[in-house]
Amino acid sequence: MDDAQLREQRHAARMARKKAHIDARIAEADLDTGVMLLLTGNGKGKSSSAFGMVARAIGHGMKVGVVQFIKSRTDTGEEAFLGRHCEWHVMGDGFTWDTQNREGDTRKAEEAWAVARRMLGDPSYALVVLDELTYCLSYGYLDRQQVIADLDGRPEMQHVVVTGRAAIPELHEIADTVSLIENEKHAFQSGIRAQQGLEW
Repeated sequence: MDDAQLREQRHAARMARKKAHIDARIAEADLDTGVMLLLTGNGKGKSSSAFGMVARAIGHGMKVGVVQFIKSRTDTGEEAFLGRHCEWHVMGDGFTWDTQNREGDTRKAEEAWAVARRMLGDPSYALVVLDELTYCLSYGYLDRQQVIADLDGRPEMQHVVVTGRAAIPELHEIADTVSLIENEKHAFQSGIRAQQGLEW
């Protein structure tokens, strides 16, 4: 047996062991339930990831609701496309450094949470995305205990995705899956402004 054949044999043996391990883990995971995902961190791609799940759920014929906190743009590509296939609410006045109005931001957050609560209480929604919710909690615009209770009390099979930076510890605790999106490099740091189709 030459070196190439030996490498191939070792690789096949390694992959067979890996497959057996993964298959065993998959077999152990036999619970069907709603999942809460938290996408946080300073990197780009949190909302984009959530909207990818929106597209996936719509593709399976599932009912989806999206509530965007903080954000105010209604000309985004994701809303233009996905908003035709699900319930979509843009409910902010813009980022807090633009508004500079705590009272107004709090009011908008409370209005958005009323819509979110309706969705979280309705088992017909298979997926609810709460985009940029984390800011409303870390800035104190919403009551933390109420939000956590509403997320915890949602219908058993309902999936929820929460996005935004600086997620409070309570969100980390109740989430089933937490992805921390870090920023290694960003075009903006090189003076490149936000690009249509990438950022909005």
